[in-house]
Amino acid sequence: MREIVWYRVTDGGTIKQKIFTFDAMFSTNFSQMENYRKREDLVYQSTVRLPEVRISDNGPYECHVGIYDRATREKVVLASGNVFLNVMAPPTSISVLAADTPAPFSRYQAQNFTLVCVVSGGKPAPLVYFKRDGEPIEATPLPEPPAGASSWAPRSLLHRDLDDTKVPKSLAADGELGMGNPFPTADPPRGLAAERDSVTESIPETVVSREFPRWVHMAEPIYYFRHTHAPVSDGTVEARATLTWTLNPQIDNEALFSCEVKHPALSMPMQSEVTLVAPKGPKITMTPTRARVGDTVRILVQGFQNEVFPEPLFTWTRVGSRLLDGSAEHDGKELVLERVPAELNGSMYRCTAQNPLGSTDTHTRLIVFENPNIPRGPEDSNGSLPGHCGFRFVLALTLTVILELT
Repeated sequence: MREIVWYRVTDGGTIKQKIFTFDAMFSTNFSQMENYRKREDLVYQSTVRLPEVRISDNGPYECHVGIYDRATREKVVLASGNVFLNVMAPPTSISVLAADTPAPFSRYQAQNFTLVCVVSGGKPAPLVYFKRDGEPIEATPLPEPPAGASSWAPRSLLHRDLDDTKVPKSLAADGELGMGNPFPTADPPRGLAAERDSVTESIPETVVSREFPRWVHMAEPIYYFRHTHAPVSDGTVEARATLTWTLNPQIDNEALFSCEVKHPALSMPMQSEVTLVAPKGPKITMTPTRARVGDTVRILVQGFQNEVFPEPLFTWTRVGSRLLDGSAEHDGKELVLERVPAELNGSMYRCTAQNPLGSTDTHTRLIVFENPNIPRGPEDSNGSLPGHCGFRFVLALTLTVILELT
């Protein structure tokens, strides 16, 4: 025997990379791999061992054996064989997301809701399924959507002015909403009456209220399941599973959904779970705590009393007027009021935090104090002349008239 050479075949067989050679003449072996760190080892002069196999090692390999011809020692006869190394890898990450978030809360009609489970780093593609409160979900499978198609229709939120939950019951009963009551709805269930009462947080000048939908689904939801997977450049597969159903906040709020994964490289299922929760009890901070005329005031939602999922949508409005910049509302967790004037003293601001499971309103009042660094005009804060100056002016005018008469 002259030598044994191992090749790795790439690009469909067009490229053969020599990775290991055994020289029988000198009884030596060496590797042709770059940055060789003893990853390959030759066992019994003909077997290559990869002790730390990686995804990149997946693919075909060839072994070429050269032997001397019996007739002449100068001629070498080659023989070859091939093998395919199929490398399996367990998933490295799993996460559960909500599709199209942040999304508004629908008070008057049902809306679809979709959970997305993303599993990355596995090879081959894993088996993905959902559970609710620990029980497997029986779902109707859906075919893969065509390329470029959207599986989620856009949703619109009814304007606040058309929402009869924002006005007193007496006005709502009489239909005095400016445009009437265009959305007649049934009364909410009795079990929710106590939850709809206003709740006061420990934040000064802050009022919190929650809202619930005016519709109830009595039947069990019908779930729809879709499973897709796509190859990644590193040789692994990314799997995506979606679960879609018609959301019912009355029964889906605080429901536990889990995504579980089975894979031949795993000894037990891998899982990730989320709990659907409506926002409740927003925690609002205002800086500076003692705002003065000319200051920049920041009102920020720092969190909630509970863990909220999916991510809520935040909308700021000023009660009874527009915001300082003239806009009707502002989206985002933070509202910034630059160089506040004295006229904003006592103004009320409303932050609406909502997700598909519910909505909560928080009202906070802005108190603006005088700023000694900003000079005041001849008029006081009420727009009138100071009292002492006015009294002296009237007294001087009266004395002048008396002297002229005498």
